[in-house]
Amino acid sequence: MAATIDEIQTKNVSVPLIFEQDKRLPLVTMQFIFKNSGSVTDTTKAGLAKLSAKVLNEGTKTLGSSAFAEALESKAIHISASIGKETLVLELGCLKEELDEGLGYFEMLLKEPNLTKDVIEKVKTTTLGSLANKESDFDYIASNELNAILFEGSVLANPSSGTTQSVKSIELKDVEAFIKANLVSSKLIVAFGGDAEVDEIKPKVAKILKSIPLGENGEVKRYEVTREPKEKTIQKETQQAYVYFGSPYNVTIGSDDYYKAKVATFILGAGGFGSRLMEEVRVKKGLAYSAYARMDVTKSSSFLSGHLQTKLESLEDAKKTVKEVMAEFVKNGVKKEELEQTKKFLLGSEPLRVETMSQRLNRTFMEYYNGHKLGYAQEELERIKNLKLEELNEFIKAHKEILEMSFAIVTK
Repeated sequence: MAATIDEIQTKNVSVPLIFEQDKRLPLVTMQFIFKNSGSVTDTTKAGLAKLSAKVLNEGTKTLGSSAFAEALESKAIHISASIGKETLVLELGCLKEELDEGLGYFEMLLKEPNLTKDVIEKVKTTTLGSLANKESDFDYIASNELNAILFEGSVLANPSSGTTQSVKSIELKDVEAFIKANLVSSKLIVAFGGDAEVDEIKPKVAKILKSIPLGENGEVKRYEVTREPKEKTIQKETQQAYVYFGSPYNVTIGSDDYYKAKVATFILGAGGFGSRLMEEVRVKKGLAYSAYARMDVTKSSSFLSGHLQTKLESLEDAKKTVKEVMAEFVKNGVKKEELEQTKKFLLGSEPLRVETMSQRLNRTFMEYYNGHKLGYAQEELERIKNLKLEELNEFIKAHKEILEMSFAIVTK
């Protein structure tokens, strides 16, 4: 059954309900997706959103972490919290016969998350350990430095996991304030899929919603990429150079040309072997094992980024090659065979992107969240199928801003 959009009334607010029925297996999955609750909210302490999500994975105050996990495991129930750039997601998955039990534990977690000093210290310790391990992860370092350059002075300049200093500064009251501000029904979108009936689900979800405060919605703030290209080099004891680059990309999620940007970026560097960057950097010049570019277009920002690893002595050649590939791409566009190959891949691989219920629910959620009507993804594929070479090249040549590249490099 195709996905539908319904709503549940609670505390003078209508909570959207995305529902898709699938009776092929006796399984159900539910997601509580809270908008404007991700790392974009880390305006005072970097890493607070991600650390708060980890605390939500520590069970309830009554049962504690171990007993809560054991209770779920005995019924094959999965409950987890995760954070994105713009959203916080609480997910439930279980057998149909365990749905009521699963919803009960889900409601318990929302009512009384395990907010204690001991839990906060435990999560901080594991987070600090992870950050310490990443001190030798040069991809992580270069990626964070690129974001710091592209979004200098804004919350997006900070690593979503935080820094050692910011994580150490997080206290119980900070996590309590985050949860109070973000686990609210005014920010909530519910996604439910599986072997169930919508009329059966709505009252059960409505019961859970009674335990969630109304709160305030708030819109995601938009952050622009710096227009002045910059370069930052970090010296480490490394055997290779890690080259990360990024630039503005004047495309929005509501843009009529979004599908053209997706095709163009695939040809430039998102498509792996056969893409422009891979062909020039690896195949022709042997400068790197791989080279990629991708676009990141969300409500909060739009930019193009890419990365590669190369020999220390090849660093300048690799940088020069990336700039040349980008300049050639914008100046002359793509060839007909490149467009046709991309169409075949994007259209042919479509079934792999909607194999699971979770994938289908996520797609429907993104359509709704981005303000598109349901079925937009299929319309987009049809537009890609009918895209003409002249239209694509006109789009590419109009986006010279992607040549305003900043570099973050880790080298010896």
